[in-house]
Amino acid sequence: MPLDQIGQALASAYDALVSEGVPEHLAALVRQVKHTDLDVPPKSGRLALVVEDDPDVRGLAETLLDETELSVVGCDSAEKALTVLRKSGGDVALVFADISLAGQMDGIQLANAVATLWPKARLVITSGVAPERRDEIPDRAVFIPKPWRALDVLVEAGRAAKEAPPPVA
Repeated sequence: MPLDQIGQALASAYDALVSEGVPEHLAALVRQVKHTDLDVPPKSGRLALVVEDDPDVRGLAETLLDETELSVVGCDSAEKALTVLRKSGGDVALVFADISLAGQMDGIQLANAVATLWPKARLVITSGVAPERRDEIPDRAVFIPKPWRALDVLVEAGRAAKEAPPPVA
């Protein structure tokens, strides 16, 4: 996501928070940030795949993960995520997926496919409700309930970046 879109996504997220009672000065601070003010380190070539059908939540997760050394790709369905994985699966260090998704597959089915076909990718599953099928979530997947804390997501991204093998030159 380009930096100017990150600023727009953050401003939009803060505008939504303001409408829910968060002080407006927070939104004003975000809108004042210019992409030239940001020190952006080069990305590692490794990917974080965000799979979430709610565009606001997906944008927030993408913006958060864009602060890591991972490049970020967002998808609104498991089927779109599988397309990315088929093309770039060896580069995917983290799959961050909601359980409830648009399309035929849900996040648990996606997690099981990733665990089988791309075992080096770190799996983080999230949901706003306790998963009824928790026993179907792969053992190596981490579950983070919504609303997730930014620190929890960033810790998992850091682990994924460390675990992931460097790209083949």
